[in-house]
Parts: sequence; C-alpha cells; structure tokens
Amino acid sequence: MVLAVLLVGGRVSYLQVLNRPFLQNEGDKRTVREEVISAHRGMIFDRNGSPLAVSTSVTTLWADPRILVKERARWPELAKALGISPKALSRKIENASGRGFMYLERRMQPADAKKILDLDISGVNGLPEYRRFYPAGEVAAQLVGLTDIDDKGQEGVELALDGWLSGKPGSMRLIKDRRGKVIRETDVLRSAEPGHEIKLSIDLRIQYLAYRELVRAVRENEARTASLVMLDVKTGEVLAMVNQPSFNPNDRSNFSAASVRNRAIVDQFEPGSVIKPFTVAAALESGRYSSHTPVNTSPGWMRVGRDVVKDVRNFGKLDVTGVITKSSNVGVSKLALDIGPERLVSLFQRVGLGQSTGVVFPGESTGLMPSRSSWKPIETATLSYGYGLSVTSLQLAQAYMILANDGRAVPVSLIKRDIPVESQQVVDPQVARRVLDMMRTVTGVKGTGRRARTYSYTVAGKTGTVKKLGVKGYSDDSYISLFAGVIPANKPRVAMVVVLDGTKSTRYYGGVVAAPVFSRVAGEAMRMLGVPADDADSQHMLVDTARNSRNES
Repeated sequence: MVLAVLLVGGRVSYLQVLNRPFLQNEGDKRTVREEVISAHRGMIFDRNGSPLAVSTSVTTLWADPRILVKERARWPELAKALGISPKALSRKIENASGRGFMYLERRMQPADAKKILDLDISGVNGLPEYRRFYPAGEVAAQLVGLTDIDDKGQEGVELALDGWLSGKPGSMRLIKDRRGKVIRETDVLRSAEPGHEIKLSIDLRIQYLAYRELVRAVRENEARTASLVMLDVKTGEVLAMVNQPSFNPNDRSNFSAASVRNRAIVDQFEPGSVIKPFTVAAALESGRYSSHTPVNTSPGWMRVGRDVVKDVRNFGKLDVTGVITKSSNVGVSKLALDIGPERLVSLFQRVGLGQSTGVVFPGESTGLMPSRSSWKPIETATLSYGYGLSVTSLQLAQAYMILANDGRAVPVSLIKRDIPVESQQVVDPQVARRVLDMMRTVTGVKGTGRRARTYSYTVAGKTGTVKKLGVKGYSDDSYISLFAGVIPANKPRVAMVVVLDGTKSTRYYGGVVAAPVFSRVAGEAMRMLGVPADDADSQHMLVDTARNSRNES
C-alpha cells in the first residue's frame, strides 16, 4: 500500500511539475482558440455630416464540417432554418468534409442568426462582422462606390481611400468545448482599431437635386448616358457629381459594370462648341483681338484646304463677342488660324485639359490633347471648335472654374476642405473677365443658351452639340448635348457642366437639351447655398423662362 501511494504520488508530481508545460499546451490545443475581432470600417459623410456609407453589425454563420457531419439527423432542421433544401445543404457539407471551416450564410441579421444558433447544433457557430449600407442609394453610388462581401473597397471612394477607411482587426482568446461552443472569453490579445471617417465635398441636398433633374432629362430626351458636375469656384470642391445610368449599392441583383462607371471622371468625349470660350481667350491673350474686333463670317462657310468649315447659317459680320454669342465655327476658325495652334494648345493645357485633375479617383481619364510638330490648317480649325481633342466632364468643369475665378487654378477636391489652398494664376485675369462677360451674351435673348437662364441669378455659359464619331466617320443621327457655365455671372460661386450622350430626340441641341438642366439645378442650388440674387432684370428673365417652358411642353 505504501509503495502504491509512493508510485501514484511520484507520477502526479511528475505530471504536475516536470511535464506541466507539455500537458498544458496539449490541453490548450483542444480548448483554447484565437478568433479575429472585426474592425469597424470608417463612415463616409457629405460636407454637412449626412451619412453616405455606414457599417452595421451582422453575423456570419460558419460550421466545422468534421463535427457537423456527425449531426446528420439534424441537417433537415438546419436546412429549413437556413432557407435551403436538405439536398443542397447535404452536398455542401459533404464537399467540405475534409476541411475544418465552411460558410453557411454570410452577413445575416443578428436576430435571424441567433434563431439558428439557438438550435444548438454541434459544429455551427456565429462570427460577428460588419456590412456596408449606403443611405443615399443610387444618388451617389458611382462617387461613393461600394465594398465586397469582405468589406474591402471595390469602386469609387471606397476603393480610392480603402487604406484610410479600413480598420485593423484585433484578436481574442476563447475557450471552447469539443463541439466548438464558446464556454468563455479569456482575454483580448489585440484590440481592433476602427477605420477613419471621411467627409466628402459634395452637398447631398444638391446631389439629390442634380440626380433628379438628370434622370428627368435622360427620360425626356431618350439619352443613352449622362453626367453632371458642379464645382465650387473658390475652393475647387466638388459640390455634386451624378451620372446616368446608376445602380443601387444596397441591392446588387441588377448589378452591371456599365452602371458602376463614374462617367463624369472616366468617360471622355470631344467637347465641341463649349471649348470656343478658351479659343477666344487665347486670341485675346495674343493681343491681336479685343471683344469688339470685327470678324466676317460670310457667307456662313469657309474653305480650309480641301475641307469646308460651316456655320448653321450665315451670321454675316460679327465682333468677337458675337462669335461666342452665335457659336460661329467660321469665326473661331479664323481666330485660331490667325494666332496659330500653339497658342490654343498652350491655353488648353493651362486650364487642365488633357491632364489629370488630381482627384485620385480609380480609372480617371486624362483625356487627349493633340501634340504635333506641324499642324494642318484644318486640324487647327477643328481644334478651335472642340474636335480633335477629348476631355472628361470634370476636366471641362475645372476649365470653366478657372475662367470664373479670374484665371486662377485651384486643385479640384472630392474631400471637404477646411483650410484654403493656394491658387495659381494660369490665365490673364483681365482676359478671363472679358471672356466671362462674353459668355453672358450666350444666355441673352440672342444667344444659343437662353434656356440656361435662371430667375434672380445671371448665368454665363456656352452650349455645345457634338456629332459622335462612329465606324464610318461622324454620325448625323447621334449627338452629345452639352452646356457648361458659371453662376452668378457677376460674382461666380459655382461652375457646372451638363452632358447628355446619345440623345435620340429630334431636339438634340445643347441649348435645348442640356441648358434647361443647368437652369433648374443651378438656380435651386444658389438658394440652397444662400447666395444673394444678382440679376437686376429678373422679371424679364421670368417671362422668358415661362415662355421657354411653354415651348418645351
């Protein structure tokens, strides 16, 4: 008996003292587990604090197939709770039987997941995660972007600033029984670090307004696609950026690659007549022209080499201001041929055409600015009225913002700015002011952009109607309709560009299709921003607006 006691005591001492680390480690392998603590992704807000992207708590159900395979009798019960057929669940478990992990259902509502976990089926476990939700839906979809099922940025701001928005996961130690059920939490090994918040520059009120009016314009004019960009003249902030078609990031059942693309930044096109103010600016900079210099456009066409440049009709003798007012191709061609293509290209580049805007957005197009050692006369002529180069809606809005800001360039930003940034003088301030004054005549009674006028606010802008380039050359039945402008013209607050692509309506001119969108959005945006009225002739404008509305009806 004494010998037996000594033997047992010696064995216990050996196990508890000498062999304790080994046994403790073997026990931990069977019961102690480390699990990831999901990090909360940073929220995205508009400039006024309205949420654009938030993360909500969800539960992911997962299972250990090696344990679940022993609970075959409860598979029908589990399948019913998951809302799938017993045959599908059986196939899923058997295919994963050699692994220790499989997903049953990703990102369930916590209450629904709890009902399944309460069934207490061995091998079935819950994992807390986060799911991204977008309160603005399709209104800001292409700009904000979206995340994948693992909460990683895939498009838009979510992708561009994924490193800033993503948090750092933590980890914690758990004690589980042999069935995988958590007995208790022991300690947190590493705390999760939440992602950083971002406040975008857009104003959600104006974004909703712009989206509504763009949808309306696309429907009424049977356009294929459309985009709208509004910039703050002084700060360079993007106040609104909307596109058509769009998509709902909260419901991806009708998800398509075409609807995800942020066309305002990605799509490039020939700008047409909206480029003419910059041709005139280059002419003024040359010192050879003023706003009152006469330009003879008779008989409404001119031969350039073997080619012919035409106007819609014979405008006769115009001054330089009238060339913009009437949108004369012959007039700007004569200006460009006189001053040379180098001056044109130089000014176009200084206002940001053919270059990145610096917003660091995924897939941003830089456009195309031609560079040649020698220019044919027809190449110079067509460049002067917006053919032979390509731009994006954002680039075009940036260029008009520079004219509105007395020729000073401010970096464009999608992030709200709390500190003013330095600007750079890229166009002579007197030239910029003169061109802006000329563009005011476009929305006058004799201009092509009368429908862009707004009640109580003056508008300076330019219409554009561009033939689309097809396989057999420029098409006569497919157009891009544009209006680019600034408001109020006396003291500009915003620059805005409206582009409708592929309008099938017989009313395809930019002054008819795009200008009314500018009027409705810009006028209401001024009131939202609290900008004082500046138009002393508002009653006449109200009469004209009412007349235009009747004509459109």
